[in-house]
Amino acid sequence: MNKDIAIDLGTSNVLVYVKDKGVIIEEPSVVAVDKETGKVLKVGKEAQLLLGRAPGNILAVKPLEDGVISQYDVTMHMLKYFIRRAAGTGFFKPRVMVCVPSGITEVEERAVCDATIAAGAKKTYFIEEPLAAAIGAGIDVSKPTGRMVVDVGGGTSDIAVISYGSIVSGDSVKMAGSKMDQAIIKYIRHKYNVLIGEVTAEDIKKSVGSALEMDKEYIVDVKGRCLTEGLPKMVSISSGEIREAIEPVVKAIVTAVRHVIERTPPELVADISASGIVMTGSGSLLYGLDKAIENATGIHTYVADNPSTCVAIGTGRSLDNIQVLPEGIINISRMRQQRL
Repeated sequence: MNKDIAIDLGTSNVLVYVKDKGVIIEEPSVVAVDKETGKVLKVGKEAQLLLGRAPGNILAVKPLEDGVISQYDVTMHMLKYFIRRAAGTGFFKPRVMVCVPSGITEVEERAVCDATIAAGAKKTYFIEEPLAAAIGAGIDVSKPTGRMVVDVGGGTSDIAVISYGSIVSGDSVKMAGSKMDQAIIKYIRHKYNVLIGEVTAEDIKKSVGSALEMDKEYIVDVKGRCLTEGLPKMVSISSGEIREAIEPVVKAIVTAVRHVIERTPPELVADISASGIVMTGSGSLLYGLDKAIENATGIHTYVADNPSTCVAIGTGRSLDNIQVLPEGIINISRMRQQRL
């Protein structure tokens, strides 16, 4: 029996949705590789444990960067691992729906298609991230009314105005969770001369990160390596400092949202003003980000229920229409140009 699978191929996490079962896999987009042989040793959660802690002969890598494939072979092995877990080892290959950023190029789209087929898919289909996010958030995208979704993931922030089942105007910016982590690492290195890793930076962002001033100032103790002495060092960082560190990334996301609204037909803007802006993606959980967008646009902004799984759920629900969707490359970059 054929199995239809939906994959949210994210920079930070991979989520796999199986038809009639829902999201059954949610694991980090990390792969541990033997440096000498190139053999894949661990995938997902087990590989993430090796980030910054792997011995010299093992390299823990994130094969996706800014929402697209940066290491083809490693991504293919990662996809094969997740597809096998979801579909089992039966005779029939599954049809796979993959969610990709709306800013993907034709070359990048082809790489995802080829990697998915090489990983064991019978056929590959694509859906744009903001459209999947809207469906997963419970929005009826088939109606001829404007709805706006802002999906802040690990590698990209995808913004779109949707009406009658299609994206009318939108943008995809490479400013999201990973860029916030990098900004925190850079800030602590420059201000305190202490080097921390990506995992530590993400933990700091989740615990005290914010887009706007918080009701109470928080302090977090951070352990890293002193760049002068090369020894362990602990520093105390305030939530205000973290807010300062990630401010450029937050501003870039807010600016992108404003630009999309400026390019949207006035009738649809009126619809959005009435219904509000919905936020999805794990990055939308940053304290005050929804309020920052609301302050900049004057439109009520709210975070969807279960924002981290909205894209995967929306991609999965699209499997119901897989028989009428085009197979393989759909040239999202050309579609994007037509919207401008």
